[in-house]
Amino acid sequence: MSENKVCIIGAGPAGLSAARALSRLGIEYDQYERHSDVGGIWDLENPGTPMYESAHFISSRGTSGFFDFPMPATYPDYPSNRQILAYTRSFAQAYGLRERIRFNAVVRDVQELNGRWQVTLADGTVAVYAAVICATGVTWAPRLPTFPGVFDGEVRHSVTYRDASEFRGKRVLIVGLGNSGADIACDAAANADAAFVSVRRGYHLIPKHLFGIPVDELAHTGPQLPMRLERPVFKALLRLVQGDLTRYGLPEPDHKLFESHPLLNSQLVHYLQHGDVSIKADIAGLDGTRVRFVDGSSEEIDLVLCATGYDWTMPYLPQDCFRWTDGRPDLYLTAFSRQHHNLFGLGYLETNSSAYTLFDHVSNLVAQYLDDQQHDPARAAAFDTIRATDRPDLSGGISFVDSARHRSYVDAKTFHRYLKKVRRRVGWDDLTEGMFGPVPARPMVDAR
Repeated sequence: MSENKVCIIGAGPAGLSAARALSRLGIEYDQYERHSDVGGIWDLENPGTPMYESAHFISSRGTSGFFDFPMPATYPDYPSNRQILAYTRSFAQAYGLRERIRFNAVVRDVQELNGRWQVTLADGTVAVYAAVICATGVTWAPRLPTFPGVFDGEVRHSVTYRDASEFRGKRVLIVGLGNSGADIACDAAANADAAFVSVRRGYHLIPKHLFGIPVDELAHTGPQLPMRLERPVFKALLRLVQGDLTRYGLPEPDHKLFESHPLLNSQLVHYLQHGDVSIKADIAGLDGTRVRFVDGSSEEIDLVLCATGYDWTMPYLPQDCFRWTDGRPDLYLTAFSRQHHNLFGLGYLETNSSAYTLFDHVSNLVAQYLDDQQHDPARAAAFDTIRATDRPDLSGGISFVDSARHRSYVDAKTFHRYLKKVRRRVGWDDLTEGMFGPVPARPMVDAR
């Protein structure tokens, strides 16, 4: 084994992005994937995936996708989970990444060893690497709340949900109104005997299209206004299109527009307007066949499905390898360990747009940094100084909701601008200058 070989853990979108960036610079690597194929959470056959049959991308085709590898023009504005999986697999195939991946390989343990990293697989295989890139994602450890009382029905996390047929003949309560909660609530509205959503707080509900244009494309291509103007203009547009959502039972948001992860859904208002789903308050407790709410009301419920999020974990890595705060690792530019020059976490971020493109930009920096460690130590040392002390504000001037999730949030436009600034400061190539060359032919995988 080459003494400079890198280990990539995971072959979802972030892991594939890292593999392409290393390949471009000729950096040797091994890549391990515990599942039997690439795709990460988008593969419904991947054990533990949070994906469900009706899931679609919440960012549009035109603003999403890997850098220099656009989604097919034949895809709809918001591709389905199967189309995203096919696209991701075609990316791996087009760049020859599949041949380098060891599938059905579970990484059990990663330990520092004399400044390098010893990686142990579940089958007992042990290898030592110059660097490790953790790209195993943030939606594999479901967070299931507990409720006081005894319940005769079923309580489970949304990670177990796959298909709307599970709701037929049942009275269903969805807990939580993030993007997955809203999607699943719509499935319940169309299939359950009765559907309810329990919420703790109000949300700004954003339709997926405005004026027939995907809303994120409109944000990218429309007039670029300062936040003090953009917020009231967009809020007025939402009010004009949707009216007052509190009349459907949704609480008034306790935060300004854009200060939390966007809730994009065009169907929920339809179902609220037709009475197919109802908004309920926070749960006070369970009582036999009924669920009691803090406003004193109660409902007969068969299934409580908790769309209550996930904890970020890297179970193969000792906790002290990254500094963790509020369940989030302290990573410079969302990827670089501040303690170790050869440990990275890719995909550990919350953003409001174009995650795949961000993965590519960050992967490029990681690859250039690793290459410089071997071929330009002075430039790598210059970046080390920045990595240790620089704490940029990547919020885009938005005062996000004070929560663990939003403390790791980055505004995509701000992040892209700052990455360019870092590249110029260190002397690295700009990703936007065609670093990957012509788009290769893409043998698309069947997405039906």
